[in-house]
Amino acid sequence: MSRVLIVGAGLTGSLCACLLKRVLQSKAQLVVWDKARGAGGRMSTSRPPDPTSHSADLGAQYITATAAYAQSHSNFYTELLSAGLLKPLDCHIEGLQHKEGNKNYVTPLGTSSVVKHFLSESGADLYLEYHVTGLHRCGASWKVERKGGSEKFDAVVLTIPVPQILQLQGDLGTLLSVQQREQLEGVRYSSRFAIALFFSPDVVFSFSWGARYVTDSHCIRYIAVDNKKRSSDAPGLGPSLVVHTSVPFGLAHLENDKDAIQPVILQELHRLLPDLPQPVSIKFQKWRYSQVLTSVPNCPGHMTISEQPLLICGGDAFTHSNFDGCVESALSVCKALQLSLDVQQNICL
Repeated sequence: MSRVLIVGAGLTGSLCACLLKRVLQSKAQLVVWDKARGAGGRMSTSRPPDPTSHSADLGAQYITATAAYAQSHSNFYTELLSAGLLKPLDCHIEGLQHKEGNKNYVTPLGTSSVVKHFLSESGADLYLEYHVTGLHRCGASWKVERKGGSEKFDAVVLTIPVPQILQLQGDLGTLLSVQQREQLEGVRYSSRFAIALFFSPDVVFSFSWGARYVTDSHCIRYIAVDNKKRSSDAPGLGPSLVVHTSVPFGLAHLENDKDAIQPVILQELHRLLPDLPQPVSIKFQKWRYSQVLTSVPNCPGHMTISEQPLLICGGDAFTHSNFDGCVESALSVCKALQLSLDVQQNICL
């Protein structure tokens, strides 16, 4: 049985694991590592320290399916809708640009529930706070180093942001062709800050919107009453408010400390919403790699760095930065990995 490591427990990584389980069955042992304390990646749902408030999505806010993807990825949408993890967006989002044929969905249990669903379906062994630092060829296997140890795997799939891939120590640098390195170094991401404010159960917002795109602020681009946006109001829980900064503000202040940035954002929030009550708690998030601005060209879904032992890179940097981009990448990675493992097993026979 081949051991396959997937690095990154975000949407692409979790869906890769799920698809591989479905096509390979018992042909491979699937392992997922992520350096964070929880699964989700940029589909991150934060729970308040005090359980009397609703959770909040600090990353992706809703899912938009074009008419073409709604058809080609219909099995994924149907699966998530049937499981109650997706439902049509039915609240008002002020400033949202509607395009004919597009369908918008929200996640009643938070965006991380989608990732956790695919991880659960995969049956993969999930290890959190496993930070990969290097890859070394060891015969027909990879020795994968992490902070605190190392393990051997027959195949490795990297779904982490491209700059983190390029920082890995070991043999990866020597395996990249000149063209591949140029392609990876050309990937560009937007950066932004996000803040979740959690309120007590006696707070009631009278906003006409569930979310709002802001156009008259030097730093804030988006505000959402997150539980209202998700239509997940539960009795006895206070509302949660999510704030995303603009990309220019995020890039300009990316290296600043939280203590310097958070007060600026909150001051601007109170200018926009002057009657906002005091929150019970606040969660701050820096998204250094928020969305892909420039993806890898001419690379449909994945990049194979090594055929033997197999090393594949995937993620939205190899397609485009949304739900369907991650699905496209996961399908592409799965096809390449399945083909490689089938070839290897036929050689062994």
